[in-house]
Amino acid sequence: MLALALLLLATFAAIPTGISSMGVCYGVNGGDLPSASDVVQLYKSNGIGLMRIYFPDANALQALNNTGIGVVMGVRNEDLPTLASNPRAAAAWVRDNVIAHHPGVSFRYIAVGNEVAGGDTATILPAMRNIRNALAHAGLADTIKVSTAVHSGATQGFPPSQGSFSQSYMGPIARYLQRTGAPLLCNVYPYFSYLGNKAQIDIHYALFTSPGTVVQDGDMAYQNLFDALVDTFYSALEDAGAGNVDVVVSESGWPSAGGDDDVATAGNARTYNQNLIDHVGQGTPKRPGRRIETYMFAMFNEDQKTGAETEKHFGLFNPDKSPAYPISF
Repeated sequence: MLALALLLLATFAAIPTGISSMGVCYGVNGGDLPSASDVVQLYKSNGIGLMRIYFPDANALQALNNTGIGVVMGVRNEDLPTLASNPRAAAAWVRDNVIAHHPGVSFRYIAVGNEVAGGDTATILPAMRNIRNALAHAGLADTIKVSTAVHSGATQGFPPSQGSFSQSYMGPIARYLQRTGAPLLCNVYPYFSYLGNKAQIDIHYALFTSPGTVVQDGDMAYQNLFDALVDTFYSALEDAGAGNVDVVVSESGWPSAGGDDDVATAGNARTYNQNLIDHVGQGTPKRPGRRIETYMFAMFNEDQKTGAETEKHFGLFNPDKSPAYPISF
């Protein structure tokens, strides 16, 4: 295990400081996880220059101070109704969680909610507006962009050029992002798409290992499902009148264990994540050559997560900081 850890640390260390396109999500739903300061040191020692946190974690923010690591910080879903209805509450949230740590913490985006569902979706845009207005009052609206994180179920249509938003609340959000110059944060998981449609999706298409084109969409050729899912978002944005909005992949990954078949394995997780790292600099058929800012999910296996057993096994590292499997950035 020590040799494996040294191999992973050596390969991760090849990443230049300040990497601009690949980050890792830092989840905290695990027992015996390292301290926030140790986690930040693990990011730094491995050359990982971007981090996503899911709420204003005071320990993480303190540890991130003056590190230069770019940060996506989430607003908890349960806080959206208050922030949407009360501009003063939004101003206080920005004061306590952003201004108090700026500029020591290099905030990139505020993710106002993560995969918000049901009637709560009506609170996303008002909360985004109030948070952005508070940032603007502090002179930070051009530096720190406000968005929300959505999953692929927010889109519909095949092939990718026929993509549109499947939910009516997304159009106004997309146009607001266009007006404010912010990207849409998209959680993109070929693993879940494959799991839900094994009859029509080949595992190699999901793992970036197809030898050639799988889907021909006009003059766009798709060799992997990740590109198809990202470009479906781009098409949906265009359809909503927000074609200038960029896509940031705020989560993507593959579980290394916990499934009831041979799909969730360390081998497949390593294959997917390594190919993802190698691919994001190339862009997609709709946006060739444009680096895709992407956050791998997640830094650690999280044994306290609820839901399917696979949810506990998306980590690159175990709680003792040893690698779940070798991978090279």
